[in-house]
Amino acid sequence: MPETSSPNVTRTEPLYGFPRDIWTSLGGDAEWLSSVAFSEDGDLPAAFAVSDLAAASVAAAGLAVAELMACRGGGRPAVHLDRRLASFWCVTTLRPLGWAVPPPWDPIAGDYAAADGWIRLHTNAPHHRDAALAVLGVPAEKAAVAAAVARWRIDDLEAAVVDRGGCAAAMRDLAAWADHPQGKSVAAEPLAWIDDGDAAPEAQWPVTPNRPLAGIRVLDLTRVLAGPVATRFLAGFGADVLRIDPPGWDEPGVIPSVVLGKRCARLDLRQPGDRRVLEQLLASADVMVHGYRPDALARLGLDAAARRRLCPGLVDVSLDAYGWTGPWRGRRGFDSLVQMSAGIAAEGMRRFNTDKPKPLPVQALDHVTGYIMAAAVVRGLTRRLKEGVGSGTRTSLARTAALLTAAPMPDRNKEFAAVDDADFDPAIEATAWGPARRLKPSVVVEGAAMRWDYPANALGSSKPEWIPR
Repeated sequence: MPETSSPNVTRTEPLYGFPRDIWTSLGGDAEWLSSVAFSEDGDLPAAFAVSDLAAASVAAAGLAVAELMACRGGGRPAVHLDRRLASFWCVTTLRPLGWAVPPPWDPIAGDYAAADGWIRLHTNAPHHRDAALAVLGVPAEKAAVAAAVARWRIDDLEAAVVDRGGCAAAMRDLAAWADHPQGKSVAAEPLAWIDDGDAAPEAQWPVTPNRPLAGIRVLDLTRVLAGPVATRFLAGFGADVLRIDPPGWDEPGVIPSVVLGKRCARLDLRQPGDRRVLEQLLASADVMVHGYRPDALARLGLDAAARRRLCPGLVDVSLDAYGWTGPWRGRRGFDSLVQMSAGIAAEGMRRFNTDKPKPLPVQALDHVTGYIMAAAVVRGLTRRLKEGVGSGTRTSLARTAALLTAAPMPDRNKEFAAVDDADFDPAIEATAWGPARRLKPSVVVEGAAMRWDYPANALGSSKPEWIPR
């Protein structure tokens, strides 16, 4: 994909302080924020300032790339951010030509009216669907599920599904979440937890001005959706991203969008041989990005200390759904569930005067958190170059939700123009599913080409090995 030119800058504004909040939470110098300019008026229709937050998160990731370039004598590259395209990257990135991406949701997934409110069931993964159906005692039929849910209280059903290993979230309003033990815990957390790593060996990669992440090895152990967004961004600036999935896993509704620029392999980490392969990959990686629940890697013998031993100087970035403290730390969760828990869907219902939950028009918590993770990776690489140490950064969807809901609610009536043909790169991408065109990048870092070296390919289509450097 060719490099895009800088957009015409038509707007510069504080965006509710989001750029500063994100950048400084990652340890960035606030003075660098003057290097970013934002363009395009308008917003996605939402109860919250979702377009501003999306733009700010992508800008932070772009700014981290500019800082890395400057670290190696590249001056101070300007960063240009198109708010409209940043918002639409949270909707779709792909225009298939002669084929269609499968629907993103399982037929049973959705919001249901219970005896005392609304609850959302997340059933995209077969074992999560099985858990919900087992609790409800009904077959996989939408009408049967709705009838069964109607007999439950939302708190009781949420607890029962979660205890069974499934994923569910009762709808709470902003006040109820603020008073909830988990809501209180998340509100007290930083946007990003940053821990010092071990001393790193001398950096093994040159910072090439127009491909600043070329030679960086990123071990990607993430699923839908924040982690894959982060690693897709890194691949766009040249990183060698190797995604690892278990046998049989698939996410057909989102994979064509998020695996752009990556190589995708499979390993069964329950098998000692495959686990040794993962350890070998980690030992020669620069970055590890993962979205496993906090105890999952520890059970495999790969807790944070073990990862540092295997790879001194590792830049280690991890994601959790509901936060790293509080009674729900480690709870299974997804963007749509956190929006229900944290008051976003209820506030949308109130503000838009609807008769059912009204979430954000995009999975913004996932996408924004993904770009925050990407910024954390690149800042970690800059620190490794400057100080010779690795680092660990943790963030969560729930803390991103807290950042969004704490900002003033927008009172706007100008929506973005719909995506049109000119918003897509003219080049044809030969994906594993058929030809497609990709949405143009929303961020331009002066002097650096944002392009992807591989088209979107199927999970398991590559071997679990690094490209020689």
